[in-house]
Amino acid sequence: MLKLSIQDLTKKFGRKTAVSNLSLGVESGKITVLLGPTGAGKTTTLRCVAGLEKPDQGTITIEGQVVNDYPPKDRDVAFVFQNFSLYPRYTVFENIASPLRIRGLRQEEIAQKVKEVASFLHIDHLLDRRPIFISGGEMQRVAIARALVRRPKVFLLDEPLTNLDAKIREEMRTELKRLQGEMESTFFYATPDQAEALSMADTIAVIHHGHLVQVGTPTGIYHQPVNMFVADFVGSPGMNFIPASVEGETVNVGPGYFSLPLSPEMRKACAEQATSKEVFLGIRPEDVLIRFEAQEGFYPALVEVVEPLGVLQIVRLRLNHHFIRVRSEENAHFPVGEKVFFGLKEGKVRLFDGKSEKRIW
Repeated sequence: MLKLSIQDLTKKFGRKTAVSNLSLGVESGKITVLLGPTGAGKTTTLRCVAGLEKPDQGTITIEGQVVNDYPPKDRDVAFVFQNFSLYPRYTVFENIASPLRIRGLRQEEIAQKVKEVASFLHIDHLLDRRPIFISGGEMQRVAIARALVRRPKVFLLDEPLTNLDAKIREEMRTELKRLQGEMESTFFYATPDQAEALSMADTIAVIHHGHLVQVGTPTGIYHQPVNMFVADFVGSPGMNFIPASVEGETVNVGPGYFSLPLSPEMRKACAEQATSKEVFLGIRPEDVLIRFEAQEGFYPALVEVVEPLGVLQIVRLRLNHHFIRVRSEENAHFPVGEKVFFGLKEGKVRLFDGKSEKRIW
């Protein structure tokens, strides 16, 4: 069941179109993540849903009710901002209680609700402190508690973890996932962080230049990206791309570097979808294998850069005028400048159109 529905949303600021004909459904009790780079239109979309911006076109529906003409206070949504937005002169208790006081609840009821949500978020020991005396991660918990305390229909979270240190971001990702699951709340969550999206979302909606590019599960988005932008943006590092050309039953990579056979299904897809024989071969870094000796199905390359990342490393290989990145285990040693041989895991190759950059296979 859809808790929130956005149909043909368009919002312009002067001559700039921030969001263009965006249609998206947010499922009840799920986390829907709006993923895209800075300036993609994420915040504008959330602000339109909250009533902080008026759309130029389109319909916003919450629980079957069109809310376009409702003021923000009547939409029953909670907005968690990137910059915490706490009242500096209020204590943590007073910050969390502020939306309940606006609604005119009795003091005893307010105290009970604040203590419940503070305990749920493990900040009950901070209730008497002011924001200046707590950490960034604690301030974000307070901002989330202030949103949770009134149990809105939809939570709108606009890059809520961006200003936190990496370690605290990891902890807060887990905490947000936990509380959403336990409360069965509906989250509409905007972020530029693909790791955040992949680890938290039930559904990911990728947005770019105000246009919705692809909607799907984290697994579907990662393994079946609709185009080269999604394939590169989702993944760390993103997918490798090498220019190639389709020649009969093979794809000539480089071109002139090596050739791979095309299955009948791949040939059919190329014939039906490719605008020309020019394509890009795509392969994820974890789907590339490295060997020190030549063998069938492996091709020569030079080790250019090695980036140790704890339990794994990223090895950048130079192939003539192109390069690819490879995820490798930390205990494998690749001296810079050494000649190695790489192979591609079977069934993991993707093909993209050379002009439109849309995925063919």
